[in-house]
Amino acid sequence: MLSARKRNGESASSLMFRFNKRVKQTGLFKEIRKRRFTKRKVNGLKVKLAALHREAAKKEYQLKKKMGTL
Repeated sequence: MLSARKRNGESASSLMFRFNKRVKQTGLFKEIRKRRFTKRKVNGLKVKLAALHREAAKKEYQLKKKMGTL
């Protein structure tokens, strides 16, 4: 938990600057941006089923192409 207390005679803008500087030094923003668009890993069964579906669709397409219905 980061915190910054206002010093005697310190303006609000300088307090914000000091706080932002401390946050940047911790690398918190970098970590948040890195995690923002990451996706979860798909489980193995779903990957295998998708591969089987692709293979079946590919065979069906090749059969139709061979038969001349495309």
